[in-house]
Amino acid sequence: MQSWSIGILCYNEEGTLREVYGQVVQLFERWGLEDGEIILVDDGSKDSTPQIIGQLASGDPRVKAVIHPVNLGIGAGIRSIYAHAAKENVVFVPGDGQFDVKELAPYRDFDPKTFIAFYREENLTYDAFRNLLSWFNKAFNRVFLGLDLRDVNWVKVYKRQLLDRLDLRLKSSAIESEICAKLGILGVAPIEVRSHYLPRRAGVSKGASLKSIWLVSKELAKLFVAVIVFRIRSHKT
Repeated sequence: MQSWSIGILCYNEEGTLREVYGQVVQLFERWGLEDGEIILVDDGSKDSTPQIIGQLASGDPRVKAVIHPVNLGIGAGIRSIYAHAAKENVVFVPGDGQFDVKELAPYRDFDPKTFIAFYREENLTYDAFRNLLSWFNKAFNRVFLGLDLRDVNWVKVYKRQLLDRLDLRLKSSAIESEICAKLGILGVAPIEVRSHYLPRRAGVSKGASLKSIWLVSKELAKLFVAVIVFRIRSHKT
């Protein structure tokens, strides 16, 4: 049985964190998984999320607690999860409960030359501006990176050993585009899986905040260069 690191990324998620954590625990029990860890990352929350993480960590030896003193953005949270992951399969899920953790159940073990890419079809909560950003992101990935995924910004499961080979450069949420583009260069194929996008019951989304958009826009050129350089180096080896 393959081992798992499941990260939960939080920003002001006091209303949903315990439930999402419980879903991960139930998944481990369903799998009969003994070699698993749960990485709880708080990205500068101003509510009681850090305290809840501390309580969960004190009661469960599988939990790794990572606290960012200030809000650094989703990219930094993702990097923290990947940096602290120690198991074979690595995934991060949002602490807001909009991803159904049970959707991971069929993929306990999967081929090392693939990664699991969930995609949302029910993005009814997105406004016109958020949908425009999503369209631009897909177009940029397809034209400049040769990456054609339905939803690069949703939940994905990777092999940790593959992540370690990618020499990741980006610090914004565009790091997911960097990962997927570089995996494609290595011949690692996505298994795309339809995901039900659950309504947010607490907290406020920060995915389309001006801070997040500014961080991503600054890194687009860096993303393009990083993928091109990785492609050249990969062809030489």
